[in-house]
Amino acid sequence: MSKWTREMIETFRGNFEVFVKGEGEPICITHHYSEFNETGDYFADTFTDTNKVFLVNLKGAGNSDKGSNAHELSMVDAVLDLEEIRKVNGLSSWTFAGHSTGGMIGVIYGIHFSTSLKSLILVGSSAREYTSSSSKCIYNEGHPKFKRMQELIELLKLPNLTEDERQRLSKERTQLSLFKPENYERYFSKNIVKKMSANRMNFFIREQLIFDVTRQLSAVKTKTVILCGRHDVQCPVDFSIEMSELIPNSSLHIFEQSNHYPFIEEEFEFKRVINSILSSGTD
Repeated sequence: MSKWTREMIETFRGNFEVFVKGEGEPICITHHYSEFNETGDYFADTFTDTNKVFLVNLKGAGNSDKGSNAHELSMVDAVLDLEEIRKVNGLSSWTFAGHSTGGMIGVIYGIHFSTSLKSLILVGSSAREYTSSSSKCIYNEGHPKFKRMQELIELLKLPNLTEDERQRLSKERTQLSLFKPENYERYFSKNIVKKMSANRMNFFIREQLIFDVTRQLSAVKTKTVILCGRHDVQCPVDFSIEMSELIPNSSLHIFEQSNHYPFIEEEFEFKRVINSILSSGTD
């Protein structure tokens, strides 16, 4: 498996660590609190056979600037930073693809900068706070696995974990969000290693409490593709359905044998849908 090429991109908003792989039309991918490296990312790898992918570490993640103000870790600031990265790369537009909290950033991107986007791909995501309003969400106190998920999140924030400890905890956390957790080893067989930015995660936990842009979704003018696993316990499918009803030029694809990772759990079908969309320009 070829590695990603690391670049440091300087903008007037700060310096950003970006990993690049593939050829073709540009696609930007990021996540609210993941720290990417040269080993890449399972979601981003979905697109590298057909597109040039820019995998971005946001402020406070990896070797990107830390930021001097708390608001620089917000989703709005993330979008403003991505816009500057696009401009520095000389791109008139690109596609943005986001999974989970990356999709939440993507929604804001579409609301405020549709003219910069050829298309918008949102996977297992939401346009509003999703934890308190749905007991189907594993972050809701009414969910039977809520307590263990919270324990795992806090443990993964610890700075002195050994690599074996981190991998064991990450595996258990991921298994909670798989339709068939027994397939974990087969799904995650690549040598991809990521960390979590504790500062960004902590900021997101506060920010998502007031997150709701549903009334602004009509402002998304670019073609939007919404994909979700039927059994998603992180961002339940109802929130993807809601986005598809409120974003004008959108299509919805539900994967019946998937939880939060349809690009892995139903990899062939996911790639078929994505490639059809990206190659034809139509749904």
